[in-house]
Amino acid sequence: MTSTLVVDADTHLTERHDLWTSRAPAGLKDRMPHVEVLDGLGPMWVVEGAEIGRAGAGGVVDKDNHKGRSFEALYEWTIERVHEAAYDPIKRLAMMDEAGVHAQIIFPNTVGLGGQNLAHAIPDPAHRLLCVQIYNDSNAEMQEWSGNRLVPMAVMPAWDVDACVAEAQRASAAGMRGVNLTSDPQDQGAPDLANRAWDPLWEACAGLGLPVHFHIGASLTTMTYFDNYPWPSHDDDTKLAIGGTLLFIGNGRVVVNIICSGMLERHPLLKVVSVESGAGWVPFILEALDYEMSENAPKLRNETLSMSPSEYFKRQIYATMWFERTDLPSLVKAVGEDNILFETDFPHPTCLYPDPLTSAHENMRELTETTRNKILGGNAAALYRL
Repeated sequence: MTSTLVVDADTHLTERHDLWTSRAPAGLKDRMPHVEVLDGLGPMWVVEGAEIGRAGAGGVVDKDNHKGRSFEALYEWTIERVHEAAYDPIKRLAMMDEAGVHAQIIFPNTVGLGGQNLAHAIPDPAHRLLCVQIYNDSNAEMQEWSGNRLVPMAVMPAWDVDACVAEAQRASAAGMRGVNLTSDPQDQGAPDLANRAWDPLWEACAGLGLPVHFHIGASLTTMTYFDNYPWPSHDDDTKLAIGGTLLFIGNGRVVVNIICSGMLERHPLLKVVSVESGAGWVPFILEALDYEMSENAPKLRNETLSMSPSEYFKRQIYATMWFERTDLPSLVKAVGEDNILFETDFPHPTCLYPDPLTSAHENMRELTETTRNKILGGNAAALYRL
């Protein structure tokens, strides 16, 4: 379909059921996250009696290559029903070869999209950190094994800034190419991200060339919004569609807070990625923030920030897109052709499947070849040093 180096900037890999138990230090196997079948609930991830979440399929594409009903797949399917590429790295590479995708950036399922589920389930910080490190070590080994084609983002221990700095350094030393952080560490007892206490992490990530990723739904706070976005009388499928739509736009909250925090002003080499959020809302949010600053926060704009929100975005922030197609030339011009990454979201609901590049080329047909190549892989290849 294309000679372009295609990099899929948002996918998910369902965690193996023995991921933690097979790598546990001596004497700690029984304290590791594992799967149990619970009465009335089915297979569940648990750790020391606390439930982490469903040990489900983690995807909506079945073994016969068909996309199922999203609500049923998310809440009823088990891993035995889902496509093997949803959890098996070997099968994933084969699927990528068939689709014409060179590399995929990978985000979690079980531990939470920003790692928040482990923090919620494990009260002991030392034990929690060990579980995060086992997860990251496993992913670093998979990345090396795949020849940097499967590129997971390292989950951060967001309850402790110093631990985040140390884990980012450890992940970088292992060859990992970015970090995955919750948008609301205050849920875990840490300062919120506008606090200057986080400057050591931004400095470390900027110096190490590790972009910081904020996936939609990556905190307890944002998932509470997800549950409350739809009106109660909607049916389950409609609730899922409403929640998914507003989670995309919800990352506007993250982008606005990042810009207003001054972190990009203080750390001009820091790169940030808004993951699985689309890009269509970006021009409006930036224009609105320009206006709101002048109306309501002139001191921030005049004394703290040396650039406009859109200038910070084009210098340091990326958005991902996959289904958008309306007037893309204008959207790309407003967001910046260097600031958009292509994704498929495989194997989650809304993923481009089974022929993602055909869909992508149809959606991007009005763009120049140079712009398409940047979005499909060039921007990501540079960002992740592929």
